[in-house]
Amino acid sequence: MAEAYIAGAVRTAGGRKKGYLSGVHPADLGGRTLDALVEKTGIDPAKVDDVVFGCVSQSGEQSGNIARNCVLSSGFPESVPGTSVDRQCGSGQQAIHFAVQAVMSGTQDLVIAGGVESMTRVPMGSSIVDALKAGHGQPFNSQAMVARYPGVQFSQFTGAEMLAKKHGLSREELDEFAYASHVKAARATEEGRFEREIAAITVTLEDGSEHVHAKDEGIRYDASLEKMQGLEPLNPGGLLTAASSSQICDGASALLIANERGLTENGLKPRARFHTLTVVGDDPVIMLEGPIPATQKALARAGLKIEDFDVYEVNEAFAPVPLSWAKVIGADRDKLNVNGGAMALGHPLGATGGKLMTTLLHELERIDGRYGLLAICEGGGTANCTIIERLV
Repeated sequence: MAEAYIAGAVRTAGGRKKGYLSGVHPADLGGRTLDALVEKTGIDPAKVDDVVFGCVSQSGEQSGNIARNCVLSSGFPESVPGTSVDRQCGSGQQAIHFAVQAVMSGTQDLVIAGGVESMTRVPMGSSIVDALKAGHGQPFNSQAMVARYPGVQFSQFTGAEMLAKKHGLSREELDEFAYASHVKAARATEEGRFEREIAAITVTLEDGSEHVHAKDEGIRYDASLEKMQGLEPLNPGGLLTAASSSQICDGASALLIANERGLTENGLKPRARFHTLTVVGDDPVIMLEGPIPATQKALARAGLKIEDFDVYEVNEAFAPVPLSWAKVIGADRDKLNVNGGAMALGHPLGATGGKLMTTLLHELERIDGRYGLLAICEGGGTANCTIIERLV
């Protein structure tokens, strides 16, 4: 069977809600990221067989196949197609999996995968809320689902609380992990760890001046554990606060994925190979526990132990997700989200899978590591896990 490799990877710096990237149409944001990947890798964009982009809120400016619109908003020729993927928070990671499977099959040789999400311009849940307002119903009340899950209101916030309680996590542990996310992200930024992976985006501000957006906007460099501990919970009597939840974020990501023929014909150097891909379904009520069985399945399939890994990224949708994952998997917390996570850097939904894979690759290169693992929880109780092996 053919192999699949990463030949290039970029991401934008995260933009806060109503921040520097809020004035950029999501198709332009994705298009500029595609152009940045071409600039980094030197490929002829006409050679790209497909662009597969994750996007969760495919409504308004992100409707109408946002992946294709990103292509048409870039310097790519019209001959390059594009398709959009929704696997909720793991959409970008699933886009990567689809691209990997395409080049491994040999039906395509060069595919770009990643995602885009402007959570400022197209708020989370827009597709559901707008449909409800128009009288088009909602997705979670089919007769069969209501019968199968009587009285359940599917909510990630409720699921995160359930997850924390199931695994015996305290409010103190969640606050400390959230604080550490900002400390690690601030250190990584100050040390320049993200510079090689970030595609700088020039934006025009309201006063007509230009700003080069090249640093993640959500990091609190003066983060205070004491202040976090004083925040009110999101739900009365709950454990989660705004600090221990991921930040709303605008952003995009793109990875160039190739098989051996794609590498050879385009003069590309492989930076990592895809070792193992898994996706699982899990309890849709607790919803966020899927990274655990997805990782267990990936480790079993790969014939590896968690101790074999140099670094792992588990999306910080909420603090209980990576903490419960580490507890069950027996992972070394010192290798987990070493440069901070979504509580500090933001979670641009459909772009997050590509964003985290880009960071994972660059961190492996920085520390001269071999194996990296990425896992993301997803709405509906699914989860993806990806294992990559850096190539020397």
